[in-house]
Amino acid sequence: MSAEVSAQPAIFAGLVERRAEIAEVAEQVRRRKPRFVLLAARGSSDHAALYAKYLTEVLLELPAGLVSPSTTTLYGAQPDLTDVLVVSVSQSGGSPDLLEVTESARRRGALTVAVTNTADSPLNQAAELSVDIGAGVELAVAATKTYSATLLALYLLIDAVRGGDGEHVRNIGELAQATLDGSVDAVAEAVRRYRFVERVITTGRGYSSATAAEAALKLAETSYLAARAYSGADLLHGPVAAVDAETAVLAVTSLGKGGAAMKDVLDVVHQRGADVLAVGSAASDAAAALRIQVAESAEEVAPILEVLPVQRLALGLSLARGGDPDAPRGLKKVTKTL
Repeated sequence: MSAEVSAQPAIFAGLVERRAEIAEVAEQVRRRKPRFVLLAARGSSDHAALYAKYLTEVLLELPAGLVSPSTTTLYGAQPDLTDVLVVSVSQSGGSPDLLEVTESARRRGALTVAVTNTADSPLNQAAELSVDIGAGVELAVAATKTYSATLLALYLLIDAVRGGDGEHVRNIGELAQATLDGSVDAVAEAVRRYRFVERVITTGRGYSSATAAEAALKLAETSYLAARAYSGADLLHGPVAAVDAETAVLAVTSLGKGGAAMKDVLDVVHQRGADVLAVGSAASDAAAALRIQVAESAEEVAPILEVLPVQRLALGLSLARGGDPDAPRGLKKVTKTL
């Protein structure tokens, strides 16, 4: 897991160099002029899909939704998907439910795109178009480089659909390296501070909601923590009642509208005595006990960078608590669900 976290800057740089390949897929999407976008995924890929949902709604101004695979696999629903773009996101491309969703969507008139790390996967063969994230073989069970590379691939795809040239990610490899190098001490301090915590809430708004969701998953699967993710807005709508001095709150806050909207959220949880860890390019301005700064970027690509120190935190906490982050108990690299 450590090696795969460290490999991400080079993977990002390589993926940006392949932007033209992704732009070709985007051009075919543009020609079809979809009226709606559906995203199908599971696990970490579901959080990448959430990021893509925000990108689609904000950058393309198209309505977007997350597929519930069981409506197809368990209940046999067959909605008309004419002129709908269905993007199936799976690092392995081997999940039976996503394969069935993709095949069914294509039969029902959807333009289907597979975004995977396995070019010869069944999912790629089922979809009309495909994007290879090119992260290389990932050995650790907890997804790190495949998750972040999926974010970048989705961004490059959606940016190209809107006619962009990838300007906001041209130096994403350098920004990633700066983030990893610059956060070493703060991550180590966070590991010491939260080694014995048992309950964690993760939160973010806007694009960073995806990072909050992925942070909760990483902490749960590597360190066996009771971690729950909420959007900052949802946190104030009720769950904040459960926040007290025994609660650790990992708040993702980066420069931009989403980070600005987190200010009131952090003020409230701080007043309730929670121990707040702020992660992001706006962390220095957050009401927090500890801060992990992330390199500045355009808000729409911040999740690609925010997750890097979170992965290191999950790795460090797992080791400090006597776990094996490469092989968490009860988990396999590919989870097959119907």
